[in-house]
Amino acid sequence: MRWAINTIALGLTVLIVKGIFVSGVLSLVVASLVIGFLNAIVRPVMIILTLPLNVLTLGSFTLIINTIMILITAQIVRGFDVSGFWAAFVASLIMSFISFMLNMFVYVNKDEEI
Repeated sequence: MRWAINTIALGLTVLIVKGIFVSGVLSLVVASLVIGFLNAIVRPVMIILTLPLNVLTLGSFTLIINTIMILITAQIVRGFDVSGFWAAFVASLIMSFISFMLNMFVYVNKDEEI
């Protein structure tokens, strides 16, 4: 369910942000999978490694980490292109907001999660 929400959030973000291009639905789905994988594996390591900087910026550095995840995804996924850092930064903000809003409307029973 979360993956579907993130795919929708990424699709809406692509429509809103002018610096992000997706060649098709398959590229969008694969990019969403890669972002999910990076957020599950790489992001926690980066947050721990940058913990002092994150504390000094009161958590704002997490936005930079999210931006880096989008830039890495653009390097991995063919058909998912980001024109630069600022496009990825704006995309990370918008995608986080859309994902948050969609997750508010979806109830997931915690007992059913694996």
